[in-house]
Amino acid sequence: MDFMFSADIRSYKTMRNDELREAFVTAPLFESGKINLTYTDVDRAVIGGITPAADAIQLPTHKELAADYFCQRREAGVINIGGPGRIEVDGASYDMANRDSLYIAKESQDVQFYSDDTANPAKYYLVSYPAHRVTKTVHVPKSAAKFIELGSQETSNERTIFQSIRPGIVDSCQLVMGITELKSGSVWNTKPPHTHFRRTEIYMYFDLPEGEKVFHLMGQPTEVRTLPLDSEVAVASPSWSIHSGAGTTNYAFVWAMGGENQEFDDMDHIQVSDLR
Repeated sequence: MDFMFSADIRSYKTMRNDELREAFVTAPLFESGKINLTYTDVDRAVIGGITPAADAIQLPTHKELAADYFCQRREAGVINIGGPGRIEVDGASYDMANRDSLYIAKESQDVQFYSDDTANPAKYYLVSYPAHRVTKTVHVPKSAAKFIELGSQETSNERTIFQSIRPGIVDSCQLVMGITELKSGSVWNTKPPHTHFRRTEIYMYFDLPEGEKVFHLMGQPTEVRTLPLDSEVAVASPSWSIHSGAGTTNYAFVWAMGGENQEFDDMDHIQVSDLR
């Protein structure tokens, strides 16, 4: 498991891009036959990419978690961005098509990840936060997510939001998670930018063609920093940082939030004209 130790609200202003990456951006998440986990001190989240090949991959624990098994005191959300597969949680099996989600409840002990086809493996993106109560593991196919159409072609932010792990669909402790897909010709993942001081957020960009980039914006509105990112890496945004970005083409991203409030619309919007 890798570790990211974030910069604070003052020190990020003088950091180089390589230093900001070290503090907030994961390495590429998906490697065939491997599980890659990163622990960030941003709300003690764990970010993971799991790509089973011929053999199943078990969700391991690590000594730094001081737990007998990974979900002993944690909840986890998983979204498959690859080929079909399945996840087994304590003997129960859940088929995972592309864009399906699985909420794994606290105290789930044995978690196994499978791909149906090694030539087109599943790519399981995982985000985990500490959990304070036991709930229930829930599978959410993409068709069962709440979807919202936002933005417009004129402002280059026409997009569909799929809310899969959220109140009303999944009874989670603090995790809220879903996918945003940008329409052709749109590049802004959210507009206007926003913060939400009551929770942090992690973005994982994907479906970005080779050679293209997403320019992720972070920092305070009066001290914005820009990180050019490739596909299939995740960036952690502290509660004091804006959440926004624009790509050189359209793309998709998984967003995951943890904190005091689970309401998706709990955002403090910032006018683009106020960014510095």
